[in-house]
Amino acid sequence: MPTNHRVNGRLHLSFTRPALAANARLHVQLQSPPLRVVRAFPIDGHAVLTHLHNVSGGVLGGDHLSVCVDVQTGAHVQLTTTGATRVYRHRPGHADATQSTHLCVAAGGLLEYLPDPLIPYAGARYHQRTRIELADDAGLFYWEVLTPGREARQECFAYDLVTLQCDIMAQGRPLAVERVRLEPTQRALTSLMRLGLYRYSATFYICRVGVAAAVWQQLETKLATIALEQSEPDVILWGVSTLPVHGLSVRALSINSRAITTGLVRFWQVAKQELYGLAAIPPRKVY
Repeated sequence: MPTNHRVNGRLHLSFTRPALAANARLHVQLQSPPLRVVRAFPIDGHAVLTHLHNVSGGVLGGDHLSVCVDVQTGAHVQLTTTGATRVYRHRPGHADATQSTHLCVAAGGLLEYLPDPLIPYAGARYHQRTRIELADDAGLFYWEVLTPGREARQECFAYDLVTLQCDIMAQGRPLAVERVRLEPTQRALTSLMRLGLYRYSATFYICRVGVAAAVWQQLETKLATIALEQSEPDVILWGVSTLPVHGLSVRALSINSRAITTGLVRFWQVAKQELYGLAAIPPRKVY
């Protein structure tokens, strides 16, 4: 259940790949409630899977959560959450809830950051800031899914404010700069000028620094074909586009989360096979 005090949770993780080691290794530099990790599980591809826990069950007004992850040279890491990020109703007199995430991937490293959806409850005010830095030959699979709220409780777009900020840098230069500000009480998201009949949105960034432009063009063509196959007007729409260099983005609008989840996994599987020659295996959940 939500508590009545402000929380400043911090989590700082680093992952290394020692010489001759079969898999990457997790090092917990810092963790303070409600953020916590327990262990890293070896998975295929000499990688490890780590679950990010929020033991309080959600994000409250006034909370500030900070996550920092360093994937060092040659380490392959998969990160996921143990459940959706629930943002509770804003509390009068408290600051807006914020979550800051800083992800760094060193040369030859790979980070698959695959969180569960974000669910802003009625009256929520939430700011999310993400910064990702990629070195030479660093790889990234990163998705974000935003829901309209608790639809089963008739809380569709009942939150006050959600801002999403994402900056992806490669070799010190920007690959993607994204700014989203949603205020349903001020600007109706159901307007045909905005989301229309769609309720859920997703963004998926696929990057590997140093891969030739021709490879990205070929992958864009392949994923665009999948996007066309999986799009169904008035149900779900998918789109694919290359970034200026080193990657591409996949986006979706949908009336439900099920189609988005299935589609993201499909794009991930195809892209990982093309870029790494490896299978993409959805993370097992722990509770």
